[in-house]
Amino acid sequence: MSVSVDVAWKSLNKYQEELCGDKVEVLKTDKADVLILADGMGSGVKANILATLTSKILKTMFRDGASIELAVETIAKTLPICKVREVAYATFSILQIAHNGEAYLVEFDNPSCIFIRDKKIVDYPYKERIIEGKTIREYRFQVKLNDCFVLMSDGVIYAGEGELMNLSWTWNEMAEYTLKCTKNTLSASRLTALLSDLCNELYAHRPGDDTTIAVMRVINRKIVNIFTGPPKSKDDDERMVREFMSEEGTKVVSGGTSANIMARVLQKNIVTSVNYQDSSVPPTAAIEGLDLVTEGVLTLGKALKLLKKYERDDFDVEFFDELDADNGASRLARLLIEECTDIHLFVGTATNEAHQNSNLPFDLSIRMNLVEQLQEVARKMGKQVCVKYY
Repeated sequence: MSVSVDVAWKSLNKYQEELCGDKVEVLKTDKADVLILADGMGSGVKANILATLTSKILKTMFRDGASIELAVETIAKTLPICKVREVAYATFSILQIAHNGEAYLVEFDNPSCIFIRDKKIVDYPYKERIIEGKTIREYRFQVKLNDCFVLMSDGVIYAGEGELMNLSWTWNEMAEYTLKCTKNTLSASRLTALLSDLCNELYAHRPGDDTTIAVMRVINRKIVNIFTGPPKSKDDDERMVREFMSEEGTKVVSGGTSANIMARVLQKNIVTSVNYQDSSVPPTAAIEGLDLVTEGVLTLGKALKLLKKYERDDFDVEFFDELDADNGASRLARLLIEECTDIHLFVGTATNEAHQNSNLPFDLSIRMNLVEQLQEVARKMGKQVCVKYY
């Protein structure tokens, strides 16, 4: 099988600290997806630098083709031990899932990964290796569809020692709560928000330590195709529609002119929705054979705001209430955050006078600018993006 993954993470800074002492990096290669969570000793600037260095070194080595074993060995030899506390300056967890389903997990002094398979918490066997006096745990296993993995920094386990003093809060309690949440087969992003919100509650919204949760779920590849803007030449209408419709996956059309082209070529009717709750977002429409038909610039712009909010880690459970709203922008953003591994953009380059600022050349027109921003934020979110211009 060829494996795809859904990845999300969220960090809570220690109370009154501007910088987080935990750092997450995600690397996608031709053969695997790698999730790295590093936790710098202490908090604030020093911890942030230590965690960033650790995660960046690991990521760079993997990208340059080093084996994960060599990378771990290099980090273990590089990180000194604090003479006062007698602990390493940074701890880390690394989960690598290859596209053929082979997985390799390495843990150094972080809480253990929570494995969930078939609605149960699973214990995988591990081996311990001593490298430069540091005990490294290594797990090797084969993943299955819907497997869920939760990596965490130790702030998650300390959350029970917050102002609420929930002393029964342990790794086992965290694992059970995670299992309860996953029974609704939530996306990685929603699960991350739920777990992070609970930790924040346990800390009474004043985290006593940097607290990071990173989730990786094994999913089927999910492609979202977006058709926006008429082609430069009207002669290309049919070709653009034909190539768009021949793609597998979810199909979204953004823009009134684009919808009219689609309906004409497919010989289908456009049915505009009269039931919409948010007057700031134009109504959606329906065309047989398509999953979502929206207005163009305004809807894309509002969807982008939600995507950017998510990408900069500014999301919580309430964010998903906004994402679940019944309007075109929220529906598009939800598709791209929760139901998408790959985005295929079909972009027409005809000049639309309504969207053209006369002081700007065409490539900086509003619609093209939105498309470029969409590509950028989608790639930052770890999506594979492919664009075709017409």
